[in-house]
Amino acid sequence: MSKNKITDNKRLYALIGFPLTHSFSERYFTNKFKEEGIDDAIFKSLSFEDINVITSLIKTLPNFKGFAITIPHKKVILPFLHEFTDDVKTMGACNCVHIENGKLSGYNTDVIGFEKSFIKKLQAHHTNALILGSGGAAAAVEFVLRKLNIDYKFVSRNKNAEDTNLTYDELTPEIIKEYTVIINTTPLGTFPNVDAAADIPYHLLTSNHYLFDLVYNPSETKFLRLGKEQGATIENGYEMLVLQAEENWKIWNS
Repeated sequence: MSKNKITDNKRLYALIGFPLTHSFSERYFTNKFKEEGIDDAIFKSLSFEDINVITSLIKTLPNFKGFAITIPHKKVILPFLHEFTDDVKTMGACNCVHIENGKLSGYNTDVIGFEKSFIKKLQAHHTNALILGSGGAAAAVEFVLRKLNIDYKFVSRNKNAEDTNLTYDELTPEIIKEYTVIINTTPLGTFPNVDAAADIPYHLLTSNHYLFDLVYNPSETKFLRLGKEQGATIENGYEMLVLQAEENWKIWNS
């Protein structure tokens, strides 16, 4: 984004990621600013594949005050941070950066958004979880599951010799029966690719299962729909996004 597209006397906040085919954050904050009469701030979506672009943006945009981070930059942003919270260090992932005097401070508000949304439908028998995916969002989910003392395994397409996690081919009836929480942290099923879904044995799901999808658009992904058809409890990522967005705003204005 060129500097002349930014109003110099307004604080700039942004979402960075690649690709950004749609942006909850830009729509959310634009509406928030309008509803709350905040006229000295704007929010933009900045889509770029090379994370190194962030350095030049900060140098050329003096009113750049903070940004949220999505796929695929939640892990690769870490070397650019001047300081970060213990949670970020533990997870190795950051989704919120506050900029002050050119210094970047990193936080992870995914954990707050996910935990508050996730626990609302959690039941006593939900003691084992499968995490689909292994990116920055998965790191936040792992952090929360550890906090809640829920045992978990990651599920991915490939497996290294020393890897103790599972591949999709290893999701046997016994595994599905034991792991009654399944959390999708991948972008599979996101609009416009609504016919995509994680390759799990949906026919083995029951009313004991709880499926949580970090995807929010569409509100009911194929992953969630197939789970619901088997009687599973389902939840999408919309509330999680709202909660973490509000936490970001607190951080940016602290």
